[in-house]
Amino acid sequence: MMESHTPKGEPMKKILIALVALSAFCGFAQAQEKVQVLSAQELVTVCKLPASPESRSFCIGYTTAIYDTYLATRNPQRAKPFICIKQPAPLRDEVIGEYVKFVQTNQQASDKPAAGVFLGFLATRFPCAKK
Repeated sequence: MMESHTPKGEPMKKILIALVALSAFCGFAQAQEKVQVLSAQELVTVCKLPASPESRSFCIGYTTAIYDTYLATRNPQRAKPFICIKQPAPLRDEVIGEYVKFVQTNQQASDKPAAGVFLGFLATRFPCAKK
């Protein structure tokens, strides 16, 4: 009987290397895809009333996430706040309705990224007091 010169784990090692290479290629291919950013007009379309329960949920979730991200990422030592919502805060639907009107009257903003336009709207609607 002839002995094999290949170590016993060699076939498994080749399979693992092939899988790693394949997953790296797939990750590279996905990284090359253009990430689609929601435009201000697309957010308006979802947020317009009357809305389906799904659209309403998406609108509320998306706009809340934008504001929450602003709150979580702004460093108060290095960046003065530019959005100051006084309590009691207005109703969510009221603010979203105002955003819809804001984009409709500022058509130059309609193709811009929704997150930036929404933050700009909040800064205009809820400016911080000058010190």
